[in-house]
Amino acid sequence: MTFQAWTVFALFWVVFVTSPGPNAVNCILNGMTFGFARSLWGVLGILTQALLFLTLSAIGITALIVASPTGFLIAKVAGAGLLIWTGARNWIRATRPIKAEAPKRGHIYRRAFLIATINPKSVAGYLAAFSQFVQPDVPIGQQMWVIVPTALTITSLSYITYTAMGAALGRAALGAIGNIIVRRIMAACFILYGVLLGATILPRGT
Repeated sequence: MTFQAWTVFALFWVVFVTSPGPNAVNCILNGMTFGFARSLWGVLGILTQALLFLTLSAIGITALIVASPTGFLIAKVAGAGLLIWTGARNWIRATRPIKAEAPKRGHIYRRAFLIATINPKSVAGYLAAFSQFVQPDVPIGQQMWVIVPTALTITSLSYITYTAMGAALGRAALGAIGNIIVRRIMAACFILYGVLLGATILPRGT
């Protein structure tokens, strides 16, 4: 990969991972609820998904999933359901004191991994990266040594920042009502993403 191609890829990836979506909302909510240090397990879950999708994209599995309408439909239905369920659960729990919530690190990690995996933006982004930026005349292994560290570094910086933002909101002198409002806004975003994802499943009129 030439320096020019790497620069274009890096800029694309910055836009890809910094645009608000379910991952960003989850990181902010984690930071608010669990604090910065514990919430980094959520960032690790996102990085695990990123590494997995980078690897699958490199061998064409992600493209195969998209080429299978039935498999992709099942994934989208499950993803929409998970996002809506997460949003509804967080909406209900928004009135509970933050200190009352102390899940294990594995729970934060697994939830972040699942949210990142079913995010439709992930499939589109990884396919775009490998269809537009991978050079066909260069062995894929050589390019992965550049693509993977670049993508993981930018991804980690982005979601660590979102987590820090959430932790700062959690430490801010928010009143009880203000805290509930912020947490419910985050929950509503999950529900909205789930509804939008579900809407793409419905057949379009001709």
